[in-house]
Amino acid sequence: MRSLEEVLKAGIRDIPDYPQAGVVFKDITPLLADHDGFAHVVQALAESGKDEDGNVVVDKVVGIEARGFILAAPVALALGAGFVPVRKKGKLPAATYEESYALEYGEATIEVHQDAFAPGERVLVIDDVLATGGTVEACLRLVRRCGAEVVGTTVLLELSFLPGRERLAEEQLTALVTV
Repeated sequence: MRSLEEVLKAGIRDIPDYPQAGVVFKDITPLLADHDGFAHVVQALAESGKDEDGNVVVDKVVGIEARGFILAAPVALALGAGFVPVRKKGKLPAATYEESYALEYGEATIEVHQDAFAPGERVLVIDDVLATGGTVEACLRLVRRCGAEVVGTTVLLELSFLPGRERLAEEQLTALVTV
């Protein structure tokens, strides 16, 4: 069986100048298309929802729109936990809490249903890429605002040349690969 490192190296490709000149986009679609590789990654992500003895320590897994959904939903299934989507503003049908955060050129807002978590539920946040940390930071505020406890945040890929890890220095943060 291939190592996690081999799976990630084979499954994440660079797309230069996308979505704009000078940006190198990290495309995970080859990884998603590789059943064995995708399954390996889901299991690796799910480890963040377990203690040192392998016991599940989370009640819910959060996926941040949009690629975080693809990763978080199977992680929730692997852990026997519920899945909660954190979406862009205006995409959820029931009463929501919202958090805004700064982007390079402007601002964005994400939301979660107000009833997504019971007070005290333990939550693992999953996303595809950690860049500046703004989206994850806003997501963590939402989870805590609902009365839930954040057990940790796990990302597939961390961009070390951006300040995401420093911004989330007080959080339990795991990245499967750092570039």
